[in-house]
Amino acid sequence: MSEGKVKGKIRFRKVGIAVLVVAGMTLAAGAGAYAATKMSLFVNGQKSKVEPVSIKGTTYVPIRAVGEMLGANVNYNASLNSVTITSKSFDAPLGDAGKEAVGSVNGVAITKNQLYNAMIALGGQQTLDNLIQDELVKQEADKQGIVISSSDVEAEIARIKKQFPSEADFENALQQSGMTVEDLMKQTPTQLRIRKILEKRVNVTDAEVKQYFEANKAEYDQPEQVRASHILVATKAEADEIEKQLKAGADFAKLAQAKSLDTGSKAAGGDLGYFGKGAMVPEFEKAAFALKVGELSEPVKSDYGYHVIKVTDHKDAKPATLEEKKAEIREQLAQQRVSALSADWLAELKAKAQITNALQGK
Repeated sequence: MSEGKVKGKIRFRKVGIAVLVVAGMTLAAGAGAYAATKMSLFVNGQKSKVEPVSIKGTTYVPIRAVGEMLGANVNYNASLNSVTITSKSFDAPLGDAGKEAVGSVNGVAITKNQLYNAMIALGGQQTLDNLIQDELVKQEADKQGIVISSSDVEAEIARIKKQFPSEADFENALQQSGMTVEDLMKQTPTQLRIRKILEKRVNVTDAEVKQYFEANKAEYDQPEQVRASHILVATKAEADEIEKQLKAGADFAKLAQAKSLDTGSKAAGGDLGYFGKGAMVPEFEKAAFALKVGELSEPVKSDYGYHVIKVTDHKDAKPATLEEKKAEIREQLAQQRVSALSADWLAELKAKAQITNALQGK
């Protein structure tokens, strides 16, 4: 729980309890003058044993009951005929070590406890849930003798990359998910453990593979594709100069890295990978598919600026065969079934484990 939330609740207690004290005094002074109607009290959806009363349209709840519901200690001193209300103390999560300053603003310290609480508020519960799940899965994998190596992780990352037309598309997908390659690599071992544990429960038959291939054959047919690189600039004059340099023997990749405005491909020397028709804007597509391998285009204008394009490879359209695709389809169907099983399996695993979570409900 963040310190901001804690302070907010303390302020609420003080205001709320002060109002109740005044109301209690009013009730004590004039209760005999009015008939009180008993009511039911519900706290967070649960019926309370406390019975409030309503007098002339005003509801009163015993100070002790409300104080304790709000986390305060309420004590009555008979000899002094007084009530003392004290907010319960809040234990700093890091103890005395949490008082250490990690920053300051104009001489006012920001402590480790403040940092810790802020981090908890920004996602601590989800982070702890993830850590609990990772540890559960690892323990189960260890029981079954499943070991995930660094080469397994690298192979999985490579498999994921193959699902994208180019390295640039893979990087863009990561950015859109708010992730880096390092983030993906940290998550991958748990996913691989789950897959290796659950794939033992999954059976994909040859008949199912064939049925899926025939129902989705168009997805596996290879359309005509080209592989191209480009250098994107803002003006025709810049594009003309780049074309001139390239024809004079300049290195395309180095010029792209130095000059291209396309941040998605410039680091790869302008390489866009393979793409089929319909993937690029019409002006770019028309020029790229008209070029032979190794040819350079004249400057091509699009809404993004001016492109100088070089085609580096070409693939003719080719119908897919079951023999070529059956291993890929079998793996795809198996992964779909593992995903469908994983939620229930994790729930079972959690139900059988002894788990403590100090952040639950905060």
